[in-house]
Amino acid sequence: MPSTTTQRKLVSQFVAVTNATKENAQRYLKNANFDLDTAVNLYFNSSGPVDEQTNEKLGQMFDGLVTDEDRQADPQGNSIGAQSMEDYMKLLGIDMTGYEFFVALDIVQANSFAQITRSGFVEGWKESGVQPDMSAHKRHVRGCIDRLPKDPAYFKAVYRRAFLVGKEAPQKALEKETALVFWDMLLGSKVYRWQTKNVNWLETWKSYLEEKWGRGVNKDMWNQTLEFANRTLEDETLGFWSEDGAWPGVIDDFVLWCREHGIGGSKSTDGMEVDY
Repeated sequence: MPSTTTQRKLVSQFVAVTNATKENAQRYLKNANFDLDTAVNLYFNSSGPVDEQTNEKLGQMFDGLVTDEDRQADPQGNSIGAQSMEDYMKLLGIDMTGYEFFVALDIVQANSFAQITRSGFVEGWKESGVQPDMSAHKRHVRGCIDRLPKDPAYFKAVYRRAFLVGKEAPQKALEKETALVFWDMLLGSKVYRWQTKNVNWLETWKSYLEEKWGRGVNKDMWNQTLEFANRTLEDETLGFWSEDGAWPGVIDDFVLWCREHGIGGSKSTDGMEVDY
C-alpha cells in the first residue's frame, strides 16, 4: 500500500478527474489497491457515487432475491440459499464453475458456498462504492474480474475467500477433494496459470496430494500453497526452498518428492515435466 503522502496525492488526482468527494475517492482507490486508472474506471462504470439511501436500496435489492423457500429456512429473510444464490449469479452473468464465482462471493462477503446473508450483501456492495443498481453491479463485477490477473493482492484476497466459503461449519479445514477442485478453478484458470516452462505445477501438486496426502486442507496449507505457487513461477528449480524455511510440512515433503522424481531441476523423470 502506498504511503500516506502518496495516498493523499492519489485522492486529489481522483477528485480532479471525477469530481467525486474525497470519501468516495478513498473508497474507490482502496478497492482498486490504490491504482488510479483502475479506480477511475470502476467509478465511472458504477454510474457515480453512492447516495444516502444506499442501505435501503440494497436491502430492497436483497429482498428481491429472497424466495418462499428461503423464508422457510430463515423467516426473517436475512439470508438466501443455494438456489437463490445460483439465480443471483445468473443475473450477474457469473460462471459458477470458474474463478468468477469466488470474485462475486468476495464482493458480497459470503462465508458459505450455499448462502448469502443480508448483512454481507449490503455491507459488501456498500463498500464497493457502486450504485445499488443491477446494471451497475454487473459492470462492477466484470471490472473486478478484469482486475484479477493484474492485481496479485486482489487475487490473494479472492483466493482466501474460496477457503472460507468451501469449508463446512464447524470444520476448520477444506475436504481434500474440494480443495483440489478449487485449485483447478483458481490456479488452473486463465487469470493464474500455475505452470512454468518445464513443469505443470498444478497437476504435479495434485498428483502428489492424491498419492501422499490423506487429510483435509487447513487454512495455513491453503494460504501457503499460493505463496509457494508464486515462488515456483519465479524459480521452477525450487532453489528458493530450504529445510530451514517456514513452509508447512506438506510443502517440504512435496519438494523432496519432486526431487526424488527429478521435477523442478534441470532434468525430469516419470513424465512429470511435460504438459498435462
